[in-house]
Amino acid sequence: MPQFISDLLTTLVDIAWGPALIVLLMGGGFILMLYSRLLPLAGFVHAIKLTAGKVHFKGEEKSEGQLTHFQALMNALAATVGLGNISGVAVAIAQGGPGAIFWMWVAALIGMNTKFFECTLSVMFRGKDYEGEVQGGPMYVIENMLPRYMKPLAIMFAVFGLLGTLALFQVNQLSAYVYDQYEIPKIYVGIFSVIFTGVVLMGGIQRIAKTTSALVPFMCIFYVICASVIIVMNIDKIPELFGLIFTEAFTGTAVAGGATGLAAREILAIGVKRAAFSNEAGVGTAPMAHGNVKTNEPISEGYVAMLGPFLDTILVCTMTALVILLGVGYGDVGDADGIVLTTRAFESALPGFGAHFLGVAVVLFSLTTMIGMANYNSKCWNYLFKGRWFLTKPVFMLYFLTALLIGSISAQGDVVNLLDIGYGFMAYPNMIATVWLAPKVKKALDEYRAKYKA
Repeated sequence: MPQFISDLLTTLVDIAWGPALIVLLMGGGFILMLYSRLLPLAGFVHAIKLTAGKVHFKGEEKSEGQLTHFQALMNALAATVGLGNISGVAVAIAQGGPGAIFWMWVAALIGMNTKFFECTLSVMFRGKDYEGEVQGGPMYVIENMLPRYMKPLAIMFAVFGLLGTLALFQVNQLSAYVYDQYEIPKIYVGIFSVIFTGVVLMGGIQRIAKTTSALVPFMCIFYVICASVIIVMNIDKIPELFGLIFTEAFTGTAVAGGATGLAAREILAIGVKRAAFSNEAGVGTAPMAHGNVKTNEPISEGYVAMLGPFLDTILVCTMTALVILLGVGYGDVGDADGIVLTTRAFESALPGFGAHFLGVAVVLFSLTTMIGMANYNSKCWNYLFKGRWFLTKPVFMLYFLTALLIGSISAQGDVVNLLDIGYGFMAYPNMIATVWLAPKVKKALDEYRAKYKA
């Protein structure tokens, strides 16, 4: 992109992710934690039983919706457990040092509670798209439950959703990896991604669900095993790395050369931003996936949804961070793309085949995230345009797939900034609605716990 556009994007990111949004995400999430008295987190085992299909509700088979609890979670994880967990962590370390990981953890723990609330609301107050298909998401919650004068927030969410869920980062990092390892031109990777995503999209929500349900568990297990091998091989160094992460979170000397106060605030902002990019808690994307679940107990889907930030950030991102710190450290990350930095770490830890192991994960993570993001983007598109004029499904696919092609050859910094702008301005309306309607969720939660002893 021309330099003036890159500069503009950087300025808009600073506006979107200013103190107001950090307070809204962290402060609002903390308020929700206190308000619920940590009850959602206490139901962790119950959430696993729901996801595994061990809990059933009377009359559930007659409920609206298209997906099981497991499919809804896999659909959401397809968009969250992706390259944000591989190269996004590298970007966090490059921008904020090891301390950024600590704030990713904090944001994820708070985000588990936030996801419980926002995804419960998306099922409680669902709407229907122009084709009569039941849908959930912040735009429907805002339109159905907030005062009429707040409806512009629903439109704001959907408009920035068209930007924030373009999957540019995924195709950008996949093309960077393939070019770095095999010197295959980036545009070819873009063309392949367009064809794969287009074929899946043509099958609708059911094909998306089947594809993600098959790929997501496999890719997570594969990646965790690869990272675990490296961590176990260097187990004696792990305590020191955890100490470094905690220390740098509050001192930031490795990032700002000793400007402790300013650096610590910057590191917090970087950690929260990258956590939001990784697990999307508070952003409002996951409610669009969980809103398709087939259930007559909205609280149950809130429980399932809160597993996302735990699996995504607490587990997968932490393993990535440890591998990077073991392999390349943090003092000389340079200007390498996030995926190149992570590849360097895997190859350093497992010479000869580490990069190829990572390559399998990169392909799976990126492709499933493209599918999940396409699903989110189409929901925003349909909400805004409702099939009017010429803005039908083929036009949407042209828009989304063209963006993938452009993203494959764009600079990483511009792509990250563009998506950060979209995510930032999506989070404002979603968090406002979530905090506003929290009492309704709390009442339903109390009734649910009393009824099912959850």
